[in-house]
Amino acid sequence: MSDAPSEEGPVIRDKRRIDPDTGEVRPDVETPAVHDTAGDAVPVETDLEAQLAERTADLQRLQAEYANYRRRVERDRQAVAEQALSSVLVGLLPVLDDIDRARSHGEVEGGFKLVADGLETTLTKLGLQRFGTAGEPFDPTVHEALTHALSSDVTEPTCAEIYQPGYRVGERVLRPARVGVVEPDTSPEQAPEPEE
Repeated sequence: MSDAPSEEGPVIRDKRRIDPDTGEVRPDVETPAVHDTAGDAVPVETDLEAQLAERTADLQRLQAEYANYRRRVERDRQAVAEQALSSVLVGLLPVLDDIDRARSHGEVEGGFKLVADGLETTLTKLGLQRFGTAGEPFDPTVHEALTHALSSDVTEPTCAEIYQPGYRVGERVLRPARVGVVEPDTSPEQAPEPEE
């Protein structure tokens, strides 16, 4: 052994694929390998591409779940608002019935008329719609038949009398219209009996 000090310093091995000075790919540097679960060597690029594809799929799935969540929350929020509005409007229907009865007796005058008109206008702005008029076709989904009669004057079941108007908000029926129904008389005319 020699007593002379070694002139060798630390050994630096640059294993980067891209030369930092030239920006060119170094041909002599081989791609490091990663081993998969079976113990086979997988190039780092393939492993990174697989991880990138997996993370991208995870991100897309997460974005879709979040978009679905936002739509569901917005739909639920709208349903709760409609339910709350409907419950308030259902509570006001007896008041509207009282106003209608007072109008039919000529008792809606002066200040009370202004209050009644203002209430009806406000409820209409909130989406309350009144339905049920005499002469319209009978629809069991929105009409409640209280009386029934036959007539040769009609060709289909028809609302002849409106006992209580119906109300709806949008497509939701708050109260069906209570009506008297007239149906076409389909019984054959009784022929006069021959005399003997």
